[in-house]
Amino acid sequence: MFEELKPHLIELRKCLFISICSIVIMFFVCFSFNEYILDILKSPVEAVLPEVSKQITFVELQEPLFTAMKVSFFTAFIISLPIIFWQFWKFVSPGLYDNEKKLVIPFVSFASIMFILGALFCYFIVIPLAFKFLIDFGVKTQDFKPLISIGLYVGFFTKLIIAFGLAFEMPVITFFFAKLGLIDDAFLRKHFRISVLIIFIFSAMMTPPDMISQFLMAVPLCGLYGISILIAKKINPAKVNEDDA
Repeated sequence: MFEELKPHLIELRKCLFISICSIVIMFFVCFSFNEYILDILKSPVEAVLPEVSKQITFVELQEPLFTAMKVSFFTAFIISLPIIFWQFWKFVSPGLYDNEKKLVIPFVSFASIMFILGALFCYFIVIPLAFKFLIDFGVKTQDFKPLISIGLYVGFFTKLIIAFGLAFEMPVITFFFAKLGLIDDAFLRKHFRISVLIIFIFSAMMTPPDMISQFLMAVPLCGLYGISILIAKKINPAKVNEDDA
């Protein structure tokens, strides 16, 4: 059994090596621009902070350095996404038909685009609204003075961006599974209610504890689920008798 898996493990090691090398190379490039990247990341919270609390702080000696490294790694990961998706496709392509192997460029392109769309949606819509609500609640309702730690903020920020980026991959994953014949539109329609429940649970786990940000994630995901049903119907439509059942 090990001999049968050995070629696949070698290929997996190769794909992981190339992906990691890409991230490491881009990490050093991004680290030299970490101040500019950090300014972009700080922009949403600085826009909603009151004037008396515009200064973002750090509470541990190593926090600025580790934050710069975290920001650089985060940016390197996003820039390397096309290579990561390409390596993933190379790993699974031996199990595909020749006509399916030709889909590598559309897969890599759409997977990268959907992740970026999810990240942009989070950055320009979700984060400003969520941060404004949370800060206004503390300042205007509780009369607290915000003191933002850069390390905690970046960790919170990157978690949201990655969550939305991965969530927006739903149509791409549906296309891939439908192409392999693992799911069809009838399967997705049948599990629509439980999927909506899972979407709202996932949104509650990945967003701040307020209803605004949770709905801002859950509603687009429900829409993407509807698009996924249409994709599955186009790629792998259910048989008439299965659909009727």
